[in-house]
Amino acid sequence: MVLENRDRVFPSEDLVAHDGYHVSIDTGESRLRQLGYKQELNRSLSVISNFAFCFAIISVLQGITTLYSQGLNYGGPISMIYGWLIAGFLTMFVGLSMAEICSSYPTSGGLYYWSAMLAGPQWAPFASWLICWFNMVGQWANTTSVDFSLAQVIQVIILLSTGGKNGGGYLCSKYVLICIYGGILFIHGVINLLPIKLLSVLGKIAAAWNVIGVFVLMILVPTVSTKRASVEFISNHFNTDNGVGIHSKPYIFVLGLLMSNYTPAGYDASVHLVEETKNADRNGPKGIISAIVVSFIVGWGYLLGITFAVTDIPHLLNPDNDAGGYAAAQLFYDAFKSRYGSGVGGIICFGVAGIAVFFCGMGTITNNSRMVYAFSRDSAMPYSSVWHKLNKNEVPVNAVWLSVCISFCMALTSLLSSVAFESMVSIATVGINISYAIPIFYRVTVAHKSFIRGPFNLGCYGTVEGWIAVLWVATITVLFSLPVAYPIARDTFNYTPAAIGGLIVFVVSWWILDARYWFKGPITNIDTTTRTN
Repeated sequence: MVLENRDRVFPSEDLVAHDGYHVSIDTGESRLRQLGYKQELNRSLSVISNFAFCFAIISVLQGITTLYSQGLNYGGPISMIYGWLIAGFLTMFVGLSMAEICSSYPTSGGLYYWSAMLAGPQWAPFASWLICWFNMVGQWANTTSVDFSLAQVIQVIILLSTGGKNGGGYLCSKYVLICIYGGILFIHGVINLLPIKLLSVLGKIAAAWNVIGVFVLMILVPTVSTKRASVEFISNHFNTDNGVGIHSKPYIFVLGLLMSNYTPAGYDASVHLVEETKNADRNGPKGIISAIVVSFIVGWGYLLGITFAVTDIPHLLNPDNDAGGYAAAQLFYDAFKSRYGSGVGGIICFGVAGIAVFFCGMGTITNNSRMVYAFSRDSAMPYSSVWHKLNKNEVPVNAVWLSVCISFCMALTSLLSSVAFESMVSIATVGINISYAIPIFYRVTVAHKSFIRGPFNLGCYGTVEGWIAVLWVATITVLFSLPVAYPIARDTFNYTPAAIGGLIVFVVSWWILDARYWFKGPITNIDTTTRTN
């Protein structure tokens, strides 16, 4: 049986003779064999499980709650509410283009494999090398960002539970904070040694927690609060009192978009799990698209709900308030304290968001380890045979611990300088988005005529959507490299261009001096004499 489209004949299922009977082979596994790889990981994830992992990594509770201060500071309600709509709409173009490519090349290597296939024979090794390291370092930075934000959430919960900053509460030192962070990473590493079926259950719990948690908080917080913002405030108020010397409203609005773009980053998780997903050439794309759409809708509802409890922005951002300037925590705390005289309920609500952050960090390690596994399978990393090793649960155990260790080392920069740490983490937003855009760029340029579509495709609209996706990523890359405070000083300089530029210099230099002599791009691990391209 075949599934046909304008460009290719794609097998809907392979039929293999076995003891006189025809046994169907999963279409994702069949396509993987055509691409030259044998099935090694446990392919047991359903489309729901694939979506759940991706949705948990996007985690609107994590992104919005931890960056709510950023949104309030740069524009307030207008930049958050309308910025979310703009960013969500344009992010969908990136997701659709990635889903189309994923359908054709459903491998765990994802973006770097796509680049090799789409860039043409001459540039394939270099394109694959560049994108892999951008995506992999971006993912490690994302884990660092998420788990460090969880450590900060725990720090704020401890502070509020012991009386708050004004009541002499305990504020963790940076050394205690890094120890909490290390403990979180270790726990996430241990969890990721479990079989994929158990991780699938945790992924579904994480997805449900995010959805239920959003609806609980978006209704409970403004309902409990004795003071609520008006509809006019939500839809018209623009906060320009940011205290950083920036007064241009368009400029402020642009800086406020960071929260809306940081939150949905990570939807390539569906891609890195396709070798563990049933019928991945169909279900991988569904996981990407559904995770973006659901996150867009649920996240906007969450933003609207909690912002109705905002009546005093300067108070929420004041570093001397009970939560030490952590706006979301102070918002929840004040809502319950104003009605009941105690902020315990607010601390619990903040803890609900904290659990979502925990699940998000767990998922990022899963995502990272599969990327390391795929790259080392192609002998593209030092000591590749070590990182490619699977345990008895068919989990790349050493790849898990490598991701944990590198993410911990990245966070050590916080002990030296908050600016250095923020520059490192900036790769999580800008670097990952660049790694999304480059294979799409190859798809609409070099491979415009040669690209062979899979079961999920955008038809004649694929090129147009691809160009919109590329232009959007190029735009936000420039915008997020702009200064975030004036006058520009050492402690206020935006080091994002330096971080991204440094990564480019390192990866390209490694390529020129060494890797180009031995890395030839993705390699197959089965007989490919009969496979199709």
